[in-house]
Amino acid sequence: MNVEKNRAQMKKGVLELCILAIIAEKAAYASDILSRLKDAKLIVVEGTLYPLLTRLKNEEILTYHWEESKSGPPRKYYKLTDKGTLALDKMKESWAELMRAVEEIIGGKA
Repeated sequence: MNVEKNRAQMKKGVLELCILAIIAEKAAYASDILSRLKDAKLIVVEGTLYPLLTRLKNEEILTYHWEESKSGPPRKYYKLTDKGTLALDKMKESWAELMRAVEEIIGGKA
């Protein structure tokens, strides 16, 4: 059994939820998202993040706007759309249900 492969698959499964939750707090620049994920020990590379952000934008879950930066070129800040807020709420519900079910199986009933 490849534990690292399993760990990567589990992380991949919750990445979208985590990204949407970060953006829900406030409009976020890609580097801000990567930093928050890193702080939570969910190390993600830009090559994983940008395609996901693009897909979510194309699905109208996210929108973005440009802001001037004091330290370089303008930055693209992502924000949830109304559709994105609904999607996040449903994902949170699904996550809570999954956590309860897994805990019941691996941790015993509370």
